[in-house]
Amino acid sequence: MFSKFGIPVAILLAILGVWEGAVHLFNIPGYILPAPSKIVVTLFVEHAQLLKHTLVTLEEMLLGFALAVSIGIPLAVLMFEFPMLEKAFYPYVIGSQTVPVFAIAPLLVLWFGFGIASKVVMAALIVFFAIVLNTLDGLKSTDPDTVNLFRILQATRWQILWKVRIPSALPFIFSGAKIGISISTIGAVIGEWVGAKAGLGFLMLYANGRLQVSLVFAAIFCLTLLGLGLFGLMTLLERYAMPWRHQHNRLDIR
Repeated sequence: MFSKFGIPVAILLAILGVWEGAVHLFNIPGYILPAPSKIVVTLFVEHAQLLKHTLVTLEEMLLGFALAVSIGIPLAVLMFEFPMLEKAFYPYVIGSQTVPVFAIAPLLVLWFGFGIASKVVMAALIVFFAIVLNTLDGLKSTDPDTVNLFRILQATRWQILWKVRIPSALPFIFSGAKIGISISTIGAVIGEWVGAKAGLGFLMLYANGRLQVSLVFAAIFCLTLLGLGLFGLMTLLERYAMPWRHQHNRLDIR
């Protein structure tokens, strides 16, 4: 237990201690690099403002993630079931990640407006790649002997997909989901940087323009908590969806 949580916490405390000491030792101005203690004070003083913008960014992240999952998983299944579709769409799935997100963010704002829609689409684009590729790899990794057994038992293609391939692909799907839910902050924040009236990305630009660097760091801290919290929530959902895998891991430890 200590090696799992104690060592990372000890490293974090050491980094914060060095940071705090360096700021005071070298008299670094707060508008360049605020001390961790000042950031903590800002978190308490500006908690209402931070909570307001955090909820906006959280909504964008969750909607973007839901959009990516609702499109990405069915697309991956279709690409697996129909190889011609994989040949047709796979290059575009890969190509979607080669375009810098900053390059298309202004276009999305132009097409979808300054409201939440453009941020949701941006977050979905960031998550989409991980969902599709991990789901497709999971479907391809199904044990062929199990598939052949179901075929011998005269199972239909749909039954094999639903009872064998998708359960076998769940670890891959959740791996993509955990990555996607964590990096969805990138899409939401970039969308807010390009054009928004609320959200942590908007707050960071607003505070940076006024040299309120401690508030910028406080917003970054909130973004980090969002990513970690959603990752943990997805991990719990994974354990609930695949209890057999968790039980198997516990037996291995024993």
